[in-house]
Amino acid sequence: MSTYPLNQSKAYSERAREVLPGGNSRSTISLDPHSIYVTHGEGSRVFDVDGNSYVDFNNNYTSLILGHANAAVNEAVAAQIALGSAFAFGTVQEIEHAELLTKRIPGFEKIRFMNSGSEAVMNALKAARAFTGRPKIAKCEGAYHGSYDYAEVSLSAGPEHWDKNAPPSVPYSKGTPQGVLDDVVVIPYHDTMAARELLTAQASNLSAVLFDPVASRVGMIPPSAEYIEMLQEFCTEHGVLLIFDEVIAFRLGYLGAQGVYDVTPDLTALGKIIGGGFPVGAVAGSHDAMAVFEAGGGLPHGGTFNANPVTMVAGSATMKAMDEPAFDALNELGEYARASFREAFASHGMTGQVTGQGSLFRIHLTDRPLTDYRSVYPTAEDSARMASLHKHLLAAGHFISTYGMVCLSTETTRDEVDALVADVVDFATA
Repeated sequence: MSTYPLNQSKAYSERAREVLPGGNSRSTISLDPHSIYVTHGEGSRVFDVDGNSYVDFNNNYTSLILGHANAAVNEAVAAQIALGSAFAFGTVQEIEHAELLTKRIPGFEKIRFMNSGSEAVMNALKAARAFTGRPKIAKCEGAYHGSYDYAEVSLSAGPEHWDKNAPPSVPYSKGTPQGVLDDVVVIPYHDTMAARELLTAQASNLSAVLFDPVASRVGMIPPSAEYIEMLQEFCTEHGVLLIFDEVIAFRLGYLGAQGVYDVTPDLTALGKIIGGGFPVGAVAGSHDAMAVFEAGGGLPHGGTFNANPVTMVAGSATMKAMDEPAFDALNELGEYARASFREAFASHGMTGQVTGQGSLFRIHLTDRPLTDYRSVYPTAEDSARMASLHKHLLAAGHFISTYGMVCLSTETTRDEVDALVADVVDFATA
């Protein structure tokens, strides 16, 4: 249990604002009235500078699938650090991690490592342009794909842009060039007919369709088979590359989201769990599409810490631990959690629902039908209630994302899930 605000965290937050814009290096960790500062993590829990512990249902935004300070990962990292952390040379560790991933996923014929999911999406889109010679990309309204300006277009388009189901290209941040907006075709998520029409109208200019099958801002609502089939058929017919953003979605199963949905995209952007808690990104795909990264292929790509051996050994240790039984058990816990929330909402007559897939889900404090980005988009009342729920859960010793996303790790227990459900019920029925 904790009491919020927290004295030591408050002091650190004031100190941070003196040297860091907004007091941090990631806007996603900002909390009201101030951030929480942690000292360490262990298993399913994190511990703060004020002596409180929290069950971590965020897991560094889905990246820690084995929880905190996993022994096998720590052992691999410690052994590697003793030998060096980064070199301007190739390493065997890079080859071994690449072999592990390419042998697991049928569509991963070649893979290229980098340092974040944002870099992975950026380089996948650059690869598609280099491969096709076309300038434009398509993405779904409201889908988050990291901090690349093209991928950010229409990330948070509000109701003022919803006059018709032909979403405009809306800047996410100030200073976005008009040229960026002009080169992004925005399509509605889950509206197969409207999306096909918009794509077809720009087919000759499109290099890629970028798609996240577990888009958080779209509520983590599973895409329909019809929608995915349309994307595949369109891309095949028009020579457009289909890019799956599995930076988060790769944790849906042993073969990633593409295994769940039986799809082989041309390129896949990866990150988070394949780095075992260290900075990582990767682009994987077919021999032909990945050839643009080769000498003379048209897409030079460097990076001081790309495929550094510490990340490679941490990632390999994690992916070896996540065998098929491990994924099955984790996804079973996710199903248990969603079922428990639905039963609790129904039995207590609560206004709320839960959506999600695998080990991921979102809590929504509304009873309106949720089908797409626009229906999931929070009203002012939704946002206020979620902020109150977040503070309530912090005080009860649970840490979820500020917008209601919950991420499980292999260290999460049913008792911890039950306690989370009980405290959400306590909030809603108070």
